[in-house]
Amino acid sequence: MAKTAMDLVQAAKAAIQQISVSQSQQMLDDDSIALDVREPDEFAMGHIADARHIPRGMLEFSIASHPDFQDKTRPIIVYCKSGGRSALATATLQQLGYTNVYSMIGGYDAWSAASYDDE
Repeated sequence: MAKTAMDLVQAAKAAIQQISVSQSQQMLDDDSIALDVREPDEFAMGHIADARHIPRGMLEFSIASHPDFQDKTRPIIVYCKSGGRSALATATLQQLGYTNVYSMIGGYDAWSAASYDDE
């Protein structure tokens, strides 16, 4: 039987580490990097301060050449609008050899609701 997009998201969520918005904020205060995988128009409307932007559809093709993602052990917090795309992106990053990657539960919607810093 064919799978739905939600089936793929659920499978990704089962295979990755997810962290809360507050855990994300704490990690970003250290040496972690935020990766926004939303579309360019979404990113332009607001994003986590200092976040790097690589849309989900370009992730596999762009991450290896991005200077901030050369260290595959550096903590990366991946987010999208609400958590689906970031789960898929986090699973992809693990497959690409990134070992310290997390999907932020609730995405940018949850970040904004918590009133954390954004741009």
